[in-house]
Amino acid sequence: MRRRIICMHGGLSPEITQMDQIRRLVRPTDVPDTGLICDLLWADPDKDIFGWAENDRGVSFIFGPDVVATFLLKQDMDLVCRAHQVVEDGYEFFAKRQLITLFSAPNYCGEFDNAGAMMSIDDTLMCSFKVLKPVKGKVAR
Repeated sequence: MRRRIICMHGGLSPEITQMDQIRRLVRPTDVPDTGLICDLLWADPDKDIFGWAENDRGVSFIFGPDVVATFLLKQDMDLVCRAHQVVEDGYEFFAKRQLITLFSAPNYCGEFDNAGAMMSIDDTLMCSFKVLKPVKGKVAR
């Protein structure tokens, strides 16, 4: 069985209907205020919603676990791996472990007491983590 993973900075987009849309994006590019590129960079998961909703960040959307499940089924994929959002333990699963947020910067900007993490994935999609614990009172420069 082939395992497929998509990795992105932010999240999913209501505009994605096929993976070729992502492959065809011209790079480098300016990031627009709305649309596919914006969403791939800035959309966030939210366990408390169904479907799509406005994002408190003021840009892009938040999406529920149902969106992740539907996306993976339609695209014949197994896992979404994303970054861009501080999570306390350096990584955080979402949507029945179908999406993971991975954040590699401990003590982010000296303002958070978060861990950072790195992830390895084996052929069976078993994820293992190297967690970088935050250092109390230390500010990165």
